[in-house]
Amino acid sequence: MTNSTITTGDGVRITYRFDGAQDLPVLLLSNSIGTDLHMWDGQVPALTEHFRVLRYDARGHGDSDVPSGPYSLDRLGRDVLELLDALGLQRVHVLGLSLGGIVAQWLGIHAPQRVERLVLSNTAAYLGPPQQWNQPIADLLAAPDMQATTDMFLRNWFPAPMLEGGNEVVDRFRRTLLATRREGVAGSWAAVRDYDLRRTAALIGNPTLVIAGEHDTVTSADHGKELAAIVPGARFTLLPTVHMANVEGEAEFLDAVLGFLTEPS
Repeated sequence: MTNSTITTGDGVRITYRFDGAQDLPVLLLSNSIGTDLHMWDGQVPALTEHFRVLRYDARGHGDSDVPSGPYSLDRLGRDVLELLDALGLQRVHVLGLSLGGIVAQWLGIHAPQRVERLVLSNTAAYLGPPQQWNQPIADLLAAPDMQATTDMFLRNWFPAPMLEGGNEVVDRFRRTLLATRREGVAGSWAAVRDYDLRRTAALIGNPTLVIAGEHDTVTSADHGKELAAIVPGARFTLLPTVHMANVEGEAEFLDAVLGFLTEPS
């Protein structure tokens, strides 16, 4: 499979790719800030046994365009809808992690008819107060490079033993972070700063699984529990991980995701 692009209504190129057989139901994967579609590379072989997997680089990341200025959650969600429209996909399963999980919540709220089942991993309905994001955004845009931000992300994403050197998976994430444009991270942080789904997530009617990491310091286990309590009928699974549960706890993560998505209606 190779990468392709669409262009959104505001002129931004979004890169995407499919993996898996064309006759399988489609599972859309949505990424964390500071990553690209390759953050799911380790899970794609197992997922494609059951699904045609659709991955994309969010605006500001990977091979997609990097517009300057703040992004909004509404715009990030509409990027996904325009992608689905361009590909002629009416309904898909959605799995999002971190910011990808916030985008997935937006889809469940604003476009439930496009979603089959939702998996919201290591995410939250709200990450306020908003003013806490202003200084990190300003500092990042003033920084000479992505080195300090890369170190911070990696400490937040993975347990200390994985960061002690020689971990090929962590090294791949590090290279991706260092290559990411600061404007893309800062724009995405602005979307996180400005969103609050604590009330509207109650409108989600799609079958939903919330996954949280027991040791996650970005979107805590309490954030996950709060989200699962807001979404009607949502299930909650706690994994013994930090933030990148799909990587650190891959086997348990895949068991939870596939068990939920393949369960008979």
